[in-house]
Amino acid sequence: MREYLESQLKTVWPELRVVARAANGLEALRMIDDEAPEVAFLDIRMPGLTGLDVAAKLVDSPKPPHIVFVTAYDQYAVEAFEHAAVDYLLKPANLERLEKTVAKLKARLKPAAGEGAVPAAALQALLAQLAGGAAIAAPAPAPVSAPLQWIRATHGDETRLIPIDDVIYFQSNDKYTSVFVEDGESLIRTPISKLREQLDEQRFWQIHRSVIVAARHVAGTKQDFRGRLMVQLKGRPEQLVVSRNYVDLFRGM
Repeated sequence: MREYLESQLKTVWPELRVVARAANGLEALRMIDDEAPEVAFLDIRMPGLTGLDVAAKLVDSPKPPHIVFVTAYDQYAVEAFEHAAVDYLLKPANLERLEKTVAKLKARLKPAAGEGAVPAAALQALLAQLAGGAAIAAPAPAPVSAPLQWIRATHGDETRLIPIDDVIYFQSNDKYTSVFVEDGESLIRTPISKLREQLDEQRFWQIHRSVIVAARHVAGTKQDFRGRLMVQLKGRPEQLVVSRNYVDLFRGM
């Protein structure tokens, strides 16, 4: 089906460049992070994460792509697509229907100055409709609190209390988040998305959906052989990949 859709797109949109093809939802999310595409065609039913799951995780992205949902099941169709800068295709999509989708996408790829690709509120409204009409309420503003000062983490058989100043970077790993300090790695259960809310954004920079690095430990950046931007750390051998959505942080370096 991916090959069929790509061949149809080449016919109606020859200048389109396909940067990645995903076999499941987790792979799709990773590729969107790495490539920062302008458009993502998501099958609603995918292994791992559904297309709806992937779209929900993209709401908080700095530059979410325009999303076109693809499915064989017409019960997911809703009127909200016309208002959320996305479209909906039934498989297999014929050329006539795909031409209409491409026309919508081309119009929306020329946003007014200052607009993002997909307004988060519109995408949330769409997901609410797809979930069966239950509204996804905008989260209430969190009370302002002091940035995190200590991390309580597991290191082997012991529990450590790590000063936030000692942290070099955080990296999510499945069910846990790794906390890297000078003398090793410890684990916490707090996901990166929640951790980010508790950190001083001037001192800790998110450079990837799964990585937050302490700014004072950044030595510089370089490009690898694949053209990806890599963060080099002071006094450490590892290099951290910068997602395309976060490369603007390093424009002046």
